[in-house]
Amino acid sequence: MATRVVGISIIAAMISVQFLEVGLNTLVKSATTNGMSDYVFVFYSNLLAFFLLLPTTFFYYRNAPPPLPIPTSILCRVFLLSSLSTAVQTLMYTGIGYSSPTLCSVMVDLVPAFTFILAIFSRMENLNMKRHSSYAKIIGTIVSIAGALIVTLYKGMPLTSTSGLLPNKIGSFYLSADSNSNWILGGFLLAIASFCLSVLIVVQTWIMKDYPEELAVTTTACGFVVVLSAIVGMVGEHNKKAWIPKPDIQLLCIFYSAIFVVSTRSVVIAWACRKKGPVYVAMFTPLGMVIAIVMGITFLSDTLFLGSVIGAVAIAIGFYSVIWAQAQEEENIVNNNEFIPSSTAPLLPKKSIDCT
Repeated sequence: MATRVVGISIIAAMISVQFLEVGLNTLVKSATTNGMSDYVFVFYSNLLAFFLLLPTTFFYYRNAPPPLPIPTSILCRVFLLSSLSTAVQTLMYTGIGYSSPTLCSVMVDLVPAFTFILAIFSRMENLNMKRHSSYAKIIGTIVSIAGALIVTLYKGMPLTSTSGLLPNKIGSFYLSADSNSNWILGGFLLAIASFCLSVLIVVQTWIMKDYPEELAVTTTACGFVVVLSAIVGMVGEHNKKAWIPKPDIQLLCIFYSAIFVVSTRSVVIAWACRKKGPVYVAMFTPLGMVIAIVMGITFLSDTLFLGSVIGAVAIAIGFYSVIWAQAQEEENIVNNNEFIPSSTAPLLPKKSIDCT
């Protein structure tokens, strides 16, 4: 019963995270249109998040502090996590600038596939082809990715009508690119960012396996990101005026990102990685697109297209398949103790990292 409650809590938390990320994407699009620098945004949002996380961490651990000092090997992994986080944020926004948000959605949809492959190679995911759960994970991942690509690349016929103008090419595949943008470079940067995001999820699971202190790890990593993003910002942004955020949508965007995304999302994902493993966490990524479509139809009177419905159904089927497989494996572990759960399987058996 307790395991089921924890599972439902994780699902609810991860879906909430996707809602928060969709909200951030909307704000970032508006803020960058008004002249906000991506480098400045990454730095200030992480800086504010660090100042929010630091007192929260001290308060949380006031009675039961985490194991101190943090082992050198864990600190090295946290620094790697911070480097990946800085790279993902920087590459993602830069890639969108060279291409478009549509191409970004396509690349991010590949995160479950990247994560699945990395988890198998790092032995965080155990595939036993004699079990139906392993087939369900593989098929569910493929179906979910296919559904996300359908939502992104295919519209089909409109199922609802609005007062606005419909696209010129209905029922065809599309990728809306600015003719003046460097599409190939943007796609390359977004592909690297998506791969780095998958590595980030795997590394975070690796850290949680040996040091299960989500808040302490998140705060430490955020501190490293502040330093790294400052260095990247000084190299990439030479306009001094850009470092003064305007008291409008830009400031709102920074506060929203710091409170609800950088702080809250990071802790939730770390917790989910410790409980369920990297593949489970990555499977929630395509849900963000479905949430964006639903919110657009509900609040912005967007048109609902057949491709969106087909893709959303595929994502739901694939997502449920992976969730079902995870539940089956956990039930087998509890009842039969037959194999090591994927989220606790050793990354590098009988080896440890030491940076000294």
